[in-house]
Amino acid sequence: MTDRVPPPRRERLIVALDVPTGAEARALVEQLGDSVRFYKIGLELFTSGGYFELLHWLTARGNKVFADLKFYDIPETVRRAVANLRGSGASFVTVHGHRAIMDAAAKEKGRMKILAVTVLTSFDHRDLAEMGANVDVGQLVLSRARGAVESGCDGVIASGLEASKLKAEFGDRLLVVTPGIRPAGSKPTHDQKRTVDAAQAFANGADYIVVGRPVRDAPDPKAAAETIQATIASIFPA
Repeated sequence: MTDRVPPPRRERLIVALDVPTGAEARALVEQLGDSVRFYKIGLELFTSGGYFELLHWLTARGNKVFADLKFYDIPETVRRAVANLRGSGASFVTVHGHRAIMDAAAKEKGRMKILAVTVLTSFDHRDLAEMGANVDVGQLVLSRARGAVESGCDGVIASGLEASKLKAEFGDRLLVVTPGIRPAGSKPTHDQKRTVDAAQAFANGADYIVVGRPVRDAPDPKAAAETIQATIASIFPA
């Protein structure tokens, strides 16, 4: 896998359209205007109906789309699902970071980038222990990232807490996309236990950050997005 061209600065912020309906998603996108160029649409919108209509509407506007569907099934089913999604216009799609699943997804990716979910940011060592995985979170993230590279995946979903170790081992061969972004000084919540702020995520080596509530629930979502973009511009001046 060759070294990658750095992503355009304004695309490093991916806003999660975690809202109940396509109509609400479109309203938020229109409110955000040119402050955001990249959007994530996930399972909540997938089950609301009109998922692909929304995806096509976004790409027609010139936005990039991250289809966060976290495929996890028998490899042949995942292979076929990725093949179906290949012509949708999505730039990124997620699969869980198990070797056979990553292998199957990478075979059908076309121009899409396959991102392997290493360990969900809602998990910590206690959650892994409940699943019978007696391994350090960071070790598991690195192990799954190695499998992602060997499978031909393009990147991983990982907490900013692990981004520096990922970049130390893989450099630009593997994209690091970091969710669980919270304002500086925020405390972790029950559903986001391994969090960092935007500046720390990029300092640790993240290529992209995924931001939901801090933008969606802000009194002025566009201003919140522009504040994050200003932080990004201060880190990546060119």
